[in-house]
This record gives sequence, structure tokens and C-alpha cells, in this order.
Amino acid sequence: MEVFQEILNKHLGKAVGVILGLIYGLLAIKYGFFKALFVLICAALGYYIGKRLDEKVDFRELFLRLFRER
Repeated sequence: MEVFQEILNKHLGKAVGVILGLIYGLLAIKYGFFKALFVLICAALGYYIGKRLDEKVDFRELFLRLFRER
């Protein structure tokens, strides 16, 4: 258990990267490259939206800023 805690404390980014890479690899093997890529894009979009919700960002303002006339 101490080894797991040390990995989380000192190497969190690497551990998360390895886990995400493993999950993507398994998805690519099971469903193919493009379907796995689609799942990855959906997960990244979900993360982005969740992060913005945690930061209490006004989505109406964000939407207007993204799609305003230039």
C-alpha cells in the first residue's frame, strides 16, 4: 500500500498517463483506431465541460464569446 501511495504522491502525472494510454490501447484493439479516437475526443470534451462547471464558468458567456461575429 505504501508503494501505491508513493506513486500517487511523486508520479501522479505519469501514472495517469500510463492508465489513459492503456485504456486507449485497449479501446483501439477492441473497436479500431477511429472509434477509439472518437471515444477519446468525447472523453476530453467531457473533461473540459466538467472542469468549466467546477470553475463555475458562465456557459452563455463562453458560447457568445466563441460564436460572436468577427
